Amino acid sequence: MYVLFCTAFLICFVPDLLQAVDACRSRKADVPGHGVIRLAKFASMGSALCFPFEAMVFTTLIFMGIERELNSPLTYEKIESFRGKVRVFGDDLIVPRDYVLSVVDELHLFGYVVNVNKSFWTGRFRESCGREYYDGHDVSIVKVRQVLPTQRQNASGVISAVALRNQLYWAGLWRSADWMDNLLGPMLKHYPNVAPSSPLLGRESALGYQFQRLHPNYHSPLTKGYRVVAKSPRDSLDGTGALMKCLLGKPWTGFGLPKPVLRAQIDDANVDEEHLERSGRPEHVNIKLGYGPPY
Repeated sequence: MYVLFCTAFLICFVPDLLQAVDACRSRKADVPGHGVIRLAKFASMGSALCFPFEAMVFTTLIFMGIERELNSPLTYEKIESFRGKVRVFGDDLIVPRDYVLSVVDELHLFGYVVNVNKSFWTGRFRESCGREYYDGHDVSIVKVRQVLPTQRQNASGVISAVALRNQLYWAGLWRSADWMDNLLGPMLKHYPNVAPSSPLLGRESALGYQFQRLHPNYHSPLTKGYRVVAKSPRDSLDGTGALMKCLLGKPWTGFGLPKPVLRAQIDDANVDEEHLERSGRPEHVNIKLGYGPPY
């Protein structure tokens, strides 16, 4: 009940939050074989609200556990003292070791099961958000997630292999990265040095990128290489929904959000000319040769 009270308090007293989260909420779900079902949960799995609200709930429970361990009410100043020591990223929680057992008890009290196989609070090893640390040092390993490709037509394999090569390079495993270059170079033919932010498939390097010509209009560097091409599944949008998506491209500051933030998100979403015909996660990927920015 305390968690619900804190969430309700936040919604009621933070300006415009209630309207904002209500607009993001998924009220119904179309379940194959069952039809359209009205959702009872406020922020169900897959909803845009799921991640932020679980973070809010877990943060509340963490400080309830800390409060119990301290055996005294938490003040604003005391909560501030935990800045940088308590961190929540969805269901990935970081708390000071002295309060771990009390926080675990609090989570169990409210029905949450802690994954003990992925939780560490004894010894010097720690894991968080896919990274491993020992005594404060990053000891994460580079994982080979797919079978290495044997031909360029295996687009997903090539994309994965290029990502593996670059992870090996930045991990300091330069001989392994060189071995991957010898594998991918003949296969791709065009395999340039690129910056990590480049859309092209290439070798990331601390020595910078290479380019072959300048853009005819912008005079920016261009280099020849492969880029990922993905088609989203067909998902036609018409009627009031399509009208609203198009009109939101105009300057608007709904829910008290700063205009630049909201505007940037909407403009990026509407760059694709087929945004009213296709949306969602692509089912297939391909690679296409052409010129693109190496940075």
